Amino acid sequence: MENDRIAIVGGVRTPFAKAFTDLTDLNASDLAKLTTQELIQRLDLPPEAVDEIIWGAVLPTMSNLNVGREVAIALGLDHAPGFTLARQCATGVQSITSAAEHIMAGQAGAIVAGGSESMSNTPVVYKKRLITALLKVQKARSLGQRLKSIRQIRLLDFIPVPPAIEEPSTGLSMGQHAELMAQINGISREAQDEYALMSHTRAAAARKEGRVNGDIVRVSLPPKHDSYFNEDNLIREDASLEQLAQLRPVFDRRHGSLTAGNSSALTDGSSAVMVMSAGRAMELGMEPWGFIKAYTYVAIPPRPQLLLGPAYAVPKVLDQSGLTLADMDLFEIHEAFAAQVVSVIQKLESDDFARDELGRSKAVGKVDIDTLNVNGGSLAYGHPFGATGGRIVINLLQELRRRDKKLGLLTICTANAMGVAMVLERG
Repeated sequence: MENDRIAIVGGVRTPFAKAFTDLTDLNASDLAKLTTQELIQRLDLPPEAVDEIIWGAVLPTMSNLNVGREVAIALGLDHAPGFTLARQCATGVQSITSAAEHIMAGQAGAIVAGGSESMSNTPVVYKKRLITALLKVQKARSLGQRLKSIRQIRLLDFIPVPPAIEEPSTGLSMGQHAELMAQINGISREAQDEYALMSHTRAAAARKEGRVNGDIVRVSLPPKHDSYFNEDNLIREDASLEQLAQLRPVFDRRHGSLTAGNSSALTDGSSAVMVMSAGRAMELGMEPWGFIKAYTYVAIPPRPQLLLGPAYAVPKVLDQSGLTLADMDLFEIHEAFAAQVVSVIQKLESDDFARDELGRSKAVGKVDIDTLNVNGGSLAYGHPFGATGGRIVINLLQELRRRDKKLGLLTICTANAMGVAMVLERG
């Protein structure tokens, strides 16, 4: 029934910032409050209309363990339950599909679904030896016991353990896995740099032409809140192939092809969308931006190609929706690494992959580069883990509306060898 459809009726995001730059003094909870409050105000929703807040955060801190509920309380939505979830890079989409499932189950009619990440404020981890010694100092009952415990501490113990985005099952970082994909699939350094340049060029043009600006929340910056952060700061308007070619590999310094230029950066940011049943949207006089037509999550073996999940998720979601790649007006593929995006496109267009891995008689289809990430992607904007999914959904629906097109497909690879794909239909 029409009233049972799941609608997206609005969305906002902060500008995305390279970690340790403009948003460094705001944690994931601060960013979540900003976007949620702005979203509710823009939609002119009465507080009681929000039934729940579902939030995504991959790296929460001990002081912000349940961002979803913290946001509800901070904004005076005491009646709204809230919880926080994580599915690595697909966390933002997971918050949206979890909201959809709650609505379909009749538990809610309107849910704020979002995600935020502050890579500038990831918890600092110290060696177990130092933590154990400090606990002994704290529990010591005499000065002698304290001094004995303190003498066990070495100066080197105070050096923090550097954070590493590693896959627990393989011990390799995401970048190292992307290097493997580049080697297996024959993705050259030049092809990666060309793709990265396209992402930055398109993002710069979209910003200049105002195609993404309307969904961005202006952020007043602490401590004095007398200055503002207005636009994404990772987009390279002057990027060139010559500049990209000069960058050194970062994950395999001797033989690698992945650089800071063709890999997404550690990023701070937040995004939020309002998910409603079509019936609730009609009751409130809301015009949906679009509807969720189908979505699916997949898992694959971590080796040999950990980030290839989208190549398996896309055909599955197309089958669910009864559509083909040729039916899609726009595509959004999350750009964790240029090598990963090019690999996914290669597999979707491969008859051999379709036969050997998917059990299909022919390739899934061709991805038209002119309709892929038309406003740039994560290589240009950055990748705050919890917020990327929301950014992509907002961008895809807004661009479908702007072009007066009907269908869009998004897909995201994740750590832990998973992938998500979703088909959206313009309202």
